[in-house]
Parts: sequence; C-alpha cells; structure tokens
Amino acid sequence: MNIGLTGGIACGKSAVAAMLAGRGAELIDADVIARSAAGPGSPGLASIIRHFGRDMLLPDGTLDRKRLGERIFAEPEERKVLDSILHPLVIGEIRKRMNEHAVRRPDKLLVADVPLLYEAGMEGMFEQVMVVYASPEVQLQRLMNRNGLTREEALQRIQAQMPVSEKAERADIVIRNDGSLKQTELQVEEFWRSKGLS
Repeated sequence: MNIGLTGGIACGKSAVAAMLAGRGAELIDADVIARSAAGPGSPGLASIIRHFGRDMLLPDGTLDRKRLGERIFAEPEERKVLDSILHPLVIGEIRKRMNEHAVRRPDKLLVADVPLLYEAGMEGMFEQVMVVYASPEVQLQRLMNRNGLTREEALQRIQAQMPVSEKAERADIVIRNDGSLKQTELQVEEFWRSKGLS
C-alpha cells in the first residue's frame, strides 16, 4: 500500500511522517529529492541558473535557497518557473522509488511526503492521500516562530500554497495537528490499526 502525505506549510507534516516511519513505514521525502535535483552539477541547477541568474549561487557553487525563496515568494510567476523545472524531476524520482518499493516490499506501507502534492497534480499517483491539518492561526504562528519570519512574510508563504482547508476537503485521511502531539499520535495510531498495519 502507498499513501501521499501532504498538508500546509507548518502544519506538522514532518512530525506525522516521523510517526509513520517510527511504526515501520518506508518514507520518500520529496524535499530531499528536490534538493538533490538542484544539487551542484545537476541539470536542475543548470536550468535554475539559466533562468534566475548566477547570483542565486553561494560562493561554494550550491544554490542560495534563502535568496531564491525570497524571489519566488515575492513573484508568483517566478515560482511557477521554478516548479516547472523541479516538479518533473521530483515526480520522476518518486515514481522510480515507488516502483522499486512495489517489487521489493509490497507488504510494507510506503509514505511519500510531498508538500505540493495537490499543486503538482500528483494525487492520482497514490492509493490514498493523507493531509495534516492545522488551523490557519496555528499555522501562521508556527511558521513565524519556526522560520523567524514577520507576519507578512509568513502570510506570503502560506498564501503561495493551496489553502490547507481545501487540501483537507480533498483528502482520504485527515490528521488534525493543532492540538497536542499526543492527540496527533493517537490519530496516526488509529489510521495504522485501521489499515491492519499493527
């Protein structure tokens, strides 16, 4: 079985991914794949530099993620360009790993942690989609605290994504993560048992 795991920024998706992995699920992390796809010497990085310019590189030749982030969150059209470069590379690698998993460990739950799953039109790749939900107020506060952002900067990042309420409406499974971690853990455990994975 496989599921796509997504949610809004700062909703606690990584915490839920860790809970599932801790129970024995195999995890694919789209963010890790995306970093690799834009790593030094990669075709992805070459395409990014061609469009955004060499000033997006740090002195060591790696991508200046902070600078690129500021640019794409300030200019939505530029974000679309970046997505058009990275999404096909990330989706291709996720498909490859899912196929390998289906051959190697078909009995084990595979969880693909994909922040922009709905935005990239990837829901059809998975048997079910799990969304980690937190209320917009909790989401905003967490993002400001976690990333040291102003309210305006945090809102800019939240508004660049599909609203988490819309993701929750489209999901097969919703994990609410605006209470305690214990409450979240109980929901994950309930999901795990409902799939006969215990």
